[in-house]
Amino acid sequence: MKVSLDIDSDYEETKVTIQCKEANDSIKEILDFLKGRELEFIVGKDGDMRHILKPFDIHYFYSQADTVLAVTSKGEFKVKEKLYELEQLLPSKRFVRLSKSVIANLHELSHFEASFNGTLCVYFKSGIKEYVTRHYVSTIKEALKINRRN
Repeated sequence: MKVSLDIDSDYEETKVTIQCKEANDSIKEILDFLKGRELEFIVGKDGDMRHILKPFDIHYFYSQADTVLAVTSKGEFKVKEKLYELEQLLPSKRFVRLSKSVIANLHELSHFEASFNGTLCVYFKSGIKEYVTRHYVSTIKEALKINRRN
């Protein structure tokens, strides 16, 4: 990897340009870092109580009737962020979209199986299962490196 730095007092703002053949894991990590995608906590609501949730403790997020819920080992908590906002804020190496209504923490997945219709069924360590729609199958395969050869 070639790195260059150009410092000039004439520049109004800092601009970062990455030129690459493809966006591999290293590039994605750099982008996550540059975008400041490390959320320290998310506030979740359970009734009148507000809970401080660490993103890595969250198994998955899902939307249901204009509400986004975070699922942890301690229960479900309503969060104010929309799924597309969470997708931008959370590290892409750890959180991946399974469907239009679900974002999963890859570290909370236990196993998966292919379905006959081209979708995947993923199982969380908690025993809960969710389906990966065909649109997102290639994304999760890439994230889990399913197609790599040894």
